[in-house]
Amino acid sequence: MSYLFLLPALTFFLIFVVYPMLRGIYMSFFDYSITNFEFIGLENYVTLYHDETFHKSVINTIVLVAVAVPIVIGFSIFVAMSIYKKSEFIRSFCRGIFYLPAVTSVVSVTVVWGWIYHPNFGLLNYVTNFFGMDPKSWLGDPKTALMAITVILITTSVGQPIILYVASLGNIPTSYIEAAQIDRATPGQIFRKIIWPLLMPTSLYVIVITTINSFQCFALIQLLTSGGPIYSTSTVMYGVYQQAFLLGNFGIASAMGVILAIIIGIISIIQFKYLGNDVEY
Repeated sequence: MSYLFLLPALTFFLIFVVYPMLRGIYMSFFDYSITNFEFIGLENYVTLYHDETFHKSVINTIVLVAVAVPIVIGFSIFVAMSIYKKSEFIRSFCRGIFYLPAVTSVVSVTVVWGWIYHPNFGLLNYVTNFFGMDPKSWLGDPKTALMAITVILITTSVGQPIILYVASLGNIPTSYIEAAQIDRATPGQIFRKIIWPLLMPTSLYVIVITTINSFQCFALIQLLTSGGPIYSTSTVMYGVYQQAFLLGNFGIASAMGVILAIIIGIISIIQFKYLGNDVEY
C-alpha cells in the first residue's frame, strides 16, 4: 500500500529525473549531433581533458562556489542570530525581505542587477563615483565580471538559509546559554561550543544545497554575460548549454554534465563525511 501511494511521485521521478540522467550518461559516449550519432567511447572525455576553455569553466565554477557558499552561510547565521530574539513583526519582516529574491523570477532579478551594473547609468557606478572612483564596466571587465556574478548569486541564495537558521535558533534551549553565561563564557565560546554544534544538522543541509545550487548557476550568466568577457564567467553549466543548444554537440554536452555531476557528488560526500559526524538523524 505504501508503494501504491508513492507510485505517482515515483513515476514522475523515474521519467523526468532518473531516465534523463541515464540517457545523458549514455549519450556522453557518442558523437551525437543533429546529423550524426556514432559510438566513440571515451573520446568526448578526452576532448574535454585537452580543452582549455573547459578547464577555465571548471576553475570559474569552483571559484564561484568557494566564494559564495562560505559567505552565504556566514551571513545567514549572522542575520539569523541578530533577529531571532526580536519581535515577531521584525522577524517576519526581515525573513520576507531576504527571501523575496529567492521567490522572484530569476529573469526579473537579473534585469534589475543588469541595470545596477550598467556602465553608464548603473546605480553602482553612481555610488562609487560619489566616493571618487572612476566608472567601471563591471560585467565587461574580466577582472570584475565573475565577482559581479558572485554577488548576485549570494543575494539570491541567503533567503532560505536565514529562515532555516532562525527556526533552528528558536529550538535551542535557553537554559544551555544561560548556564554558559553563569560560567562566564564569552559570546564566542557560547557560539562555538553550544550554538554551532546544535545548528550542525541545519548547517549540513544548507551547505550541501547551497553548494549544489552554486554549481548549477546558469541563468545569471546566460542573461548577463553569456560566459564572457574572454570566458571569465563561463561555468560548466553554461558550457553544457553552449555545447548542446548553440553548437549542437550533444555528446560533448552530456560528458560535461556527467563530469559536473561527479564533481558535485564527490564534494557532497566529503561534506557529509566531515560535517555529518555529529549529526543525529
